[in-house]
Amino acid sequence: MENYKIPRKSVERLSIYKRILKGIMDTGFTTVSSRELAERAGLNSAQVRKDLVYFGQFGTPGMGYQVSMLHRAITRIMGLHKKIPVALAGAGNLGQALLAYPGFKERGFIIESIFDNNPEKVGKMKNGLKIRDEKKISIEIKNKKIRVGIISTPSSAAQSVANKLIKGGIKGILNFAPIELKVPSGITIVNVALCEKLEMLSYYLSKRKML
Repeated sequence: MENYKIPRKSVERLSIYKRILKGIMDTGFTTVSSRELAERAGLNSAQVRKDLVYFGQFGTPGMGYQVSMLHRAITRIMGLHKKIPVALAGAGNLGQALLAYPGFKERGFIIESIFDNNPEKVGKMKNGLKIRDEKKISIEIKNKKIRVGIISTPSSAAQSVANKLIKGGIKGILNFAPIELKVPSGITIVNVALCEKLEMLSYYLSKRKML
C-alpha cells in the first residue's frame, strides 16, 4: 500500500509501538499480543492491528507478535536503521538544548551542522560543532547531502531559514517556530507547537479545577 494512503495518525503511532516494544524487549519477553500493545499505548487492539497491517503482515493468530522482529520491522519502516544527518538552524536557548539532547543520537539522528544569524554566536563551538553563518545554510547542507532540518529560530526568521534549507536540498523539516511555513510540494513539515500543547493542558486542568 502506498504511503500516501496511510493515515498520518497511524504513522505517528509507529513511534509509540517502537518505544513499547523496546521496553518489552528489555524485560526479556519475546512475544506480545495486540491486546497488550493496545493497553500500553492507550488504544484498543483493533486499532493496533489496523495500524500495523498498513505496513505488512507481522503477527500470528493466537500467538501475537515476535517482539524483536516487529521492533526491527518498524525501525526499518521509519527509516531508522541507518544514521540520519541533520541540520539545526537557530543556536538560541532552544537550539542549544536540542543540540545537547542525547535522544537524537540514540535514535540515529546526528546533528552535523548548526547555523545562526547572530555574529556573536557565529564561529563559536557548541557540543563539538562550529556555529555557521545562517547565510551559508544552502551551500553547506548541499555539500554534506543533509536532507533533514530542524528550525528553532524566532518566528520572524523561520520562513527565510526554511527557504534556505529547501534550496540546499532539505526534504523534511521539524519546525519549532510558532508559525505555519509555506513550502513546495514534496517537502514534509512536522510542527512542534510547545505553547499550544501547554495551553491545551491548561484547558483540561482548568476544567478539572486543578489550576
